[in-house]
Amino acid sequence: MLGENIKSVTHMDNVKLSEDGKSVVIIDQTQLPNRMEYITLSTAKEIWDAIYLLQVRGAPAIGICAGYGIYCLALQIESQEYEAFAKEFHEKKEYLNSSRPTAVNLSWALNRMEKVVLSNSDQSVEKILELLKQECKAIHEEDIAMCKAISEYGLTLIKDGDGILTHCNAGPLATSRYGTALGPLFLGKEKGMNFKVFSDETRPLLQGARLTSFELCKAGIDVTLICDNMASIVMKNGWVQACFVGCDRVAANGDTANKIGTSGVAILAKYYDIPFYVLGPTSTIDMNCKTGEDIQIELRKPEEIKEKFYLEPMALSEVKCYNPAFDVTNHELITGIVTEKGICYPPYTESLANLFK
Repeated sequence: MLGENIKSVTHMDNVKLSEDGKSVVIIDQTQLPNRMEYITLSTAKEIWDAIYLLQVRGAPAIGICAGYGIYCLALQIESQEYEAFAKEFHEKKEYLNSSRPTAVNLSWALNRMEKVVLSNSDQSVEKILELLKQECKAIHEEDIAMCKAISEYGLTLIKDGDGILTHCNAGPLATSRYGTALGPLFLGKEKGMNFKVFSDETRPLLQGARLTSFELCKAGIDVTLICDNMASIVMKNGWVQACFVGCDRVAANGDTANKIGTSGVAILAKYYDIPFYVLGPTSTIDMNCKTGEDIQIELRKPEEIKEKFYLEPMALSEVKCYNPAFDVTNHELITGIVTEKGICYPPYTESLANLFK
């Protein structure tokens, strides 16, 4: 049944607390699409590795994992004296925060959890742990509501039969329910609408091939996988009516960091006069970051380009590689930024600021 297919995809518990409430359980996204495997994270290194190695990825999902993760680590702190507890909590929080620098949801969730500790210095450690559990669950529940709201706003921008091009993965696996950039497509399918989606392969880690096309196909949505350098001809053919992408950080002026290759899609969309929309929660908007120039871009290992997914290396060992995980799309290329509070349009310095008033 259609609804069953959609629900099985959009309501996957890709990040959750274990049954005993002491560990984090995630879908290992590096094993998809061939294997659906859950792994349990109990130590600080396991959580750090899961985020860095992209076993859990997608800005909102990283935030949820970080919230649950720091709570589980707080349970392991032996001291019942507040100062010692708060000091060790901060150390664990900073360690997790070092796993990926670009996605603002990681630091946002960890800072939100630490605020619980700092604002309850008059409480017992036992009480603080109770409050931390409530807070990490609230982060998850808020994300579920956020995804639905973004999906509803995004759906107003497209119509039945439209062709949509997307880059990387911003579906349920990257969030908690419908997703951000893919959310309107799943919601539209539930309402009986049909779309033709072109999913960029998303080099070098193939999130579009492994994850986006997996989610859309399983939900019964028409999806065509293309290599990143095929986006131009697909647009030229008139097959794309809108581009929907997610985001890992949005600067105060509307410049947006997303998976490497996104800015190229935006440039092509501008040339072919195709609307280019960025979809993400307000938690990814960093009003302390003035422009995209202030966004730290994560650089990853050369092996991801030369060796990963290949039986043999595709380049000589002495060949140098430049492997940024993200690029920044200039705000002038963005038609609108879709949040759970509404759709922002230029000038973004005003519309984004209004979200927080």
